[in-house]
Amino acid sequence: MGLRNLAVLLVLTSLPGCVAKSAFDLATLPVRAGARAVNTTADAYDRVTVSDSERDQKRGREIRKREERYGELSRDYDRALKKCDRGNDDACADAREIYGEMNAMRSSVPYERN
Repeated sequence: MGLRNLAVLLVLTSLPGCVAKSAFDLATLPVRAGARAVNTTADAYDRVTVSDSERDQKRGREIRKREERYGELSRDYDRALKKCDRGNDDACADAREIYGEMNAMRSSVPYERN
């Protein structure tokens, strides 16, 4: 064996973990890059598409928010109307404004009979 081959063998045996890991990393790099590209494409597809259940959940949240807002307006309207009945002109103007907003929302809030 030549001196050069002996030196290479000595270096390889003294650092087996590093060399093996480097060789493994180098060999698996194309596979990992391809997998990452596939996952990126799948993630983008998942972000673009929406399932029926996700769409239903979003619609339900929107309806609940409108119902909550309508409930707040209704309570504010009742308070303003009571103050208006006591002679507060500013409260009467507030009640008319709140009633207008409630009237505009009325068609978008589902009605359920008890």
